[in-house]
Amino acid sequence: MTALLRYQGALLLRSQRWLAPLITYAAFVAVGIRPGDPVLDSLGFTAAGLVPATAWLVRICVGVEPDAARACTAAAAGPVRVHAAALLTASAAALAAGAAAAAVALLTGERAGASLGAAALAGALAMTACALTGAAVGALCSRPLVRRRGYAVLAGTLGSLLALVLAVSPARGAISALVTAGRSGTVSLPLTALAGALVLAVGAGTAASLAAARR
Repeated sequence: MTALLRYQGALLLRSQRWLAPLITYAAFVAVGIRPGDPVLDSLGFTAAGLVPATAWLVRICVGVEPDAARACTAAAAGPVRVHAAALLTASAAALAAGAAAAAVALLTGERAGASLGAAALAGALAMTACALTGAAVGALCSRPLVRRRGYAVLAGTLGSLLALVLAVSPARGAISALVTAGRSGTVSLPLTALAGALVLAVGAGTAASLAAARR
């Protein structure tokens, strides 16, 4: 799996398709957070942006390899492992971007009584929950489950929006936990949201990987 992750990472970097989602995410963060804003609110804002960014990166990673090369890789390592590696690569890239945005929020935000360690831990858990939710959306709205590009873009956009507004969404739960903590001054860790996002991501990733094995 390590070799597959390196291969998928190299494909993503060389394609330069990662520039669009990460630049968009950086612009989203730059516009949405300002020095002196409550740090937990800023962390919630940056976590929210990870949902569509991760879904976008997943769609790129699962489609960046040419069909002929993908067939050779699948024959050598197995289609399930190849697809899973693409999903993990996209999630890792999104989390790296989220970590950079979180560092900016922590350095420039007003903690208002919340300790740096507690805020950082809560933010990290929320961002992981949002990235996992975005990965689930991307896995369900990309190849092999949705093969046409236009449909995939539309499904990913709508899926990301629903992940941010539906009350049952782990991403919304994690963001709400940060916002509530910012207002109350008591930091609470979004562990339930993280667990739900992990289950959702594993289920969606498994379904997409098994579908890849049948096509």
